[in-house]
Amino acid sequence: MDFDIKDRTLRKEGKRRIEWAIKRMPVLELIRERFKKDKPFKNINIGACLHVTTETAVLVITLKEGGANLRLCASNPLSTQDDVASSLVFDYGIEVFAIRGEDKKTYYKHINSVLAIHPQITLDDGADLVSTIHKKNILPLPWGGTEETTTGVIRLRALEKEKKLLYPIIAVNDAYTKHLFDNRYGTGQSTVDGIIRATNKLIAGTTFVICGYGWCGKGVATRAKGMGANVVICEVDPLKALEAVMDGFQVMTMREAAKKGDIFVTTTGDIDVISKEHFLLMKDRVILANAGHFDVELDLKNLEKLAVKKREVKPLVREYTLKKSNSIKILYVLGEGRLVNLACAEGHPAEVMDLSFANQSLSCEYIVNNFKNLEKKVYPVPEHIDKSIAKLKLEAMSVKIDELTPKQKEYLCSWQEGT
Repeated sequence: MDFDIKDRTLRKEGKRRIEWAIKRMPVLELIRERFKKDKPFKNINIGACLHVTTETAVLVITLKEGGANLRLCASNPLSTQDDVASSLVFDYGIEVFAIRGEDKKTYYKHINSVLAIHPQITLDDGADLVSTIHKKNILPLPWGGTEETTTGVIRLRALEKEKKLLYPIIAVNDAYTKHLFDNRYGTGQSTVDGIIRATNKLIAGTTFVICGYGWCGKGVATRAKGMGANVVICEVDPLKALEAVMDGFQVMTMREAAKKGDIFVTTTGDIDVISKEHFLLMKDRVILANAGHFDVELDLKNLEKLAVKKREVKPLVREYTLKKSNSIKILYVLGEGRLVNLACAEGHPAEVMDLSFANQSLSCEYIVNNFKNLEKKVYPVPEHIDKSIAKLKLEAMSVKIDELTPKQKEYLCSWQEGT
């Protein structure tokens, strides 16, 4: 490992935080107890490229308890929690290749270290592990893999469309118990949390511009509105734009919003969402943040060219000074334009990741049991897995729901005349 596992203070803090997360992830705990007995991953290598956080720690511990030989690397250079990585190595015997703030060369070195065990199953967050396998044509190919994010699923579906996908992938991101909760409640809360932690900015009364009104954008919009912001949505999809209007938000072009916003957040997964022309239109002291997986949504290359001066004014807050004629204005970029909820905060709450990682673990088990029958396609999470996770979560929350009577089930499954 590339970090000092002998640092007892760091390791102790990591273990304490992992134990805190374990207690808040009851669904994964139930799965882990079964995995301990059944050992579904005995003699199976699993390679994971995920955010190295306390919640991820609970997932990889669960897979190891199920018998897996597992290696973990980071899916984002700024999301790694070094104390968690240290504890996973020393206290749980899991090989981790991740350092917070690692450069690009180290990042891919760590990915290659994970692939060195020739995993039968891959877990990805952004599809960098899968893309490395494809670029290097690493053999033998995995039996299958899972993908956690919208961005990763988009990349993998593009490969499938071109008939270049080399092995089957389960799109965990698209499970109802993932995207409806992780993206909406997790991203919504943790993105605003990251902005506040980095800046201590009062949200109430600001004009808060959100680019993209998918599930992540909806979550951020709801939380920002709840804190008193005047929320503006920028969209390219007419259906989503109309939905945002009906939800009570202002909708306008990015060019219009650039002149009005105080805080900007991108949630699209696309490149150059906020670009040079928008920077030039912005007010003084604007805050710019990204909640998409890759650091491409803010056009930072052109912002660098526009700036006559830049400096770090706070940890993970970079100040850019722009000069036009005799006027000067300042723009602030949070977390180097990377995922603000993980770069500047702790990411999604454990209660949300409980659902996402329950999907990950059960999808891995599904791959082990079914990989011989799977094609080189992107598959949805099987519906029975999705529903079983929802049921377990409700039980953990002491929530009871009704059941259909036999008569009701029969009625719904048959054609009958109305009254």
